[in-house]
Amino acid sequence: MRRGSSVVTAALKVEHLTKSFGGRKAVDDVSFELPQGAFLSVFGPNGAGKTTLLRMLATLSRPTGGAIELGGINLKEEPDKAREAIGLISHNPMLYPDLTAEENLMLYAKLYGVRDPRARVLELLDAVGLKHRRLDRVRTFSRGMTQRTSIARALINDPSLVLLDEPYSGLDPHAIEIFDELIESVREDRTFVMVSHDLDKGLALASHVLVLARGRVVAFAEKDELAPDEFRELYRSTVGLGVS
Repeated sequence: MRRGSSVVTAALKVEHLTKSFGGRKAVDDVSFELPQGAFLSVFGPNGAGKTTLLRMLATLSRPTGGAIELGGINLKEEPDKAREAIGLISHNPMLYPDLTAEENLMLYAKLYGVRDPRARVLELLDAVGLKHRRLDRVRTFSRGMTQRTSIARALINDPSLVLLDEPYSGLDPHAIEIFDELIESVREDRTFVMVSHDLDKGLALASHVLVLARGRVVAFAEKDELAPDEFRELYRSTVGLGVS
């Protein structure tokens, strides 16, 4: 869903979301809304429920309770339709190591029914700086190159929601620069949710911030509502972690 000229509707709406594993609630009554084009950085200690939240947003895990809507699509009722509008970058690159970069992206392009898939694949390989390696098997790539190919994979369907689980993990400085430029180039009218332990990077990208602890929302706000020093103090006092 794209932003209208006069009315701004929530691009992503999360209501009373809960995920339980046995008797433990990994995500406990989480609610928030994001407008189209927002960039939400999610912070919290290990075990706070960040990745569990992201997996539910990606339709990879079903909530125990609550609801998620993406552009008016209920993820529980229409998961296949929702997946058409979602891109995910995680620790698992979701690539076939014995296929070339081009073959991997062509596979995903055809699965999503991308119009003119070869042109889209070459466009994205060029954007992530790997067009010259398009015919090389992914198993020959470094961790950073594999992650860059994964970024191209996540954008192949031109998603309106991009989910990022520690996307900078394993990237060298050159790959980080390419990633930052790529994110900036595709931010318009696209909504992002990023899980990160890096406060500086997360705050630099964010329009909104969310802090989770023990599965519950400690804080949710537009970044402009909090000065960086105030946010760091809030993070220390509520989550109990120092800031390096």
